[in-house]
Amino acid sequence: MRILRNPSVLFGALVLAALALAAIAAPLLHTVDPVQLTPRLRLKPPTGDHWFGTDGFGRDLWSRVIYGARISLAIGAMVSVVAVFFGLAIGLAAGFVRWLDGPVMRVMDGIMAIPAILLAIAMVSLNGASLVTVAVAIVIPEIPRVARLIRSVVLSVREEPYVEAAVGLGTRLPRLLWRHVLPNTLAPLVVQGTYVAASAILTEAILSFLGAGIPTEIPSWGNAMAEGRVYFQVAPWIILFPGLCLAVTVLAVNLLGDGLRDLLDPRLAKSVRGFR
Repeated sequence: MRILRNPSVLFGALVLAALALAAIAAPLLHTVDPVQLTPRLRLKPPTGDHWFGTDGFGRDLWSRVIYGARISLAIGAMVSVVAVFFGLAIGLAAGFVRWLDGPVMRVMDGIMAIPAILLAIAMVSLNGASLVTVAVAIVIPEIPRVARLIRSVVLSVREEPYVEAAVGLGTRLPRLLWRHVLPNTLAPLVVQGTYVAASAILTEAILSFLGAGIPTEIPSWGNAMAEGRVYFQVAPWIILFPGLCLAVTVLAVNLLGDGLRDLLDPRLAKSVRGFR
């Protein structure tokens, strides 16, 4: 298959599949309860019993990293799906219904003007730290980005002759959007969804690192790094291993998005073939 011959897609998909399997099988892969406190084992370097060492409370870092993958992947998937769903609906409405374009996009511009991290911190401070609150706080700034992308695609598609012909024949708006407009948005939508997932994973880690994300008792990569910054000079592995997992995950998602963009964008594919 053509998709398997693209190294970016293949690498990104394999890494994400491995992380997803590890997250699902976390109860079978962890060696010690990730929340078990063992003060006598605090700040132990990596050994055969504790593959990633232990943190400042004596908790097994390997177990916390494996369970932390669940949080990161769950946040990335939830934010991506919700942002794509609402962004698609708003972008279709703003791009095809002319009188909605101005008001809707001004609202989207207003949301985009608010720094995402500050908005997330404010929402978590008001509603308390939880997985749902963090996901909602991250998804709100992502919806306008998806909506603007879909709107730009719809604005170009609605001027195509086949769309104008369908309008002239009296095709109803829902059927027109479903048959002629929506298929043209799928390729950029899939690619944008991967970028949203990568941004969400990184933002969740930043919020947890700042103490405004997932509750500290729940294992997550951001929480692990936040707790390890105090011991960085004597126990750098507490930050190193969660940080490496975070970096590899975000890299894999971005490479998957880049590869899908190359495969799904026919204009880009033609330019690459022409260059060769």
